[in-house]
Amino acid sequence: MYEKLSGIVLHVLRYSDKNSIVHILTDKCGRMAFMLPQGNTKNARMRNAMFMPLSIIEFEAKILPGRDLHTFRDARPITTLANIYADPSKNAIAMFMSELLSRSIQESEENTGLFRFIATSIELLDSLEAGVANFHIWFLYNLGAFLGIQPDVESFREGYWFDMANGTFTRECPSHQHRLSPTDAPIIVLLSRMTSRNLHHFRFSRTQRGEILDIALNYYRLHNTMVGNLRSPDILKQLFV
Repeated sequence: MYEKLSGIVLHVLRYSDKNSIVHILTDKCGRMAFMLPQGNTKNARMRNAMFMPLSIIEFEAKILPGRDLHTFRDARPITTLANIYADPSKNAIAMFMSELLSRSIQESEENTGLFRFIATSIELLDSLEAGVANFHIWFLYNLGAFLGIQPDVESFREGYWFDMANGTFTRECPSHQHRLSPTDAPIIVLLSRMTSRNLHHFRFSRTQRGEILDIALNYYRLHNTMVGNLRSPDILKQLFV
């Protein structure tokens, strides 16, 4: 029996000459893997274009209990993301988002809030005109709320350390090395004040933006070992001044 789903394409892996495996975050079943037929026909090329990273689609899935790999039919795009794939800066951010989400989301269960946040963020990136250079930082910080790892900014006080392992601010220096000094700790509060509407008001140099990205990713790695070392952040550091 087929079930209608909406999904966000995370990434596609080549499986054989005839098939690839596409990983999709769905609205009702969490992360799922599907067999994606390959080919050189016009229809095959059009179908493959629909499964670019971060594409938002709807389709019918045949879900069999106990199976890790499923089949689908009647896939069609929900939203056209022309700007993301045409703009080099937005495309680089999309690559980063795709890589991060592919690593950090493994659950095969419904999470409506997470799905809506990611879908809305993708559409926002496509339409954004100002503040693009800060978008990935905003996305990283706010994604943490849906993954259960957002820092507790309410515990911030001037002169406090930030305990990265526990996600809280403390008066005393944490005994472990995963910490930010009282000089650097306020950056966490600054990030919490970023919204999708005020991104263009935050002015960072390339060095500052790179350091903030490193801090955020180190925080993610502490709380999700699947994140590991990503390749795409190096591209972002070169792009945005």
